[in-house]
Amino acid sequence: MNDKTISFKRIPCPDCEGTGELRIESENINENFEAEKQTVIAECPSCRGMGFVIPEGSAPG
Repeated sequence: MNDKTISFKRIPCPDCEGTGELRIESENINENFEAEKQTVIAECPSCRGMGFVIPEGSAPG
């Protein structure tokens, strides 16, 4: 029987700082001409919401 364990080093995503989310601040003007601040939360495209990235060359192949 041949058991193999594959591991890789992962580092926190530099774009989302390990949260897996990007927070984008925006301002909108409402119908009363008042500025409203909003925070839009989106999945980080760099790590696909995982919060970490795998350094080049360390992925199992």
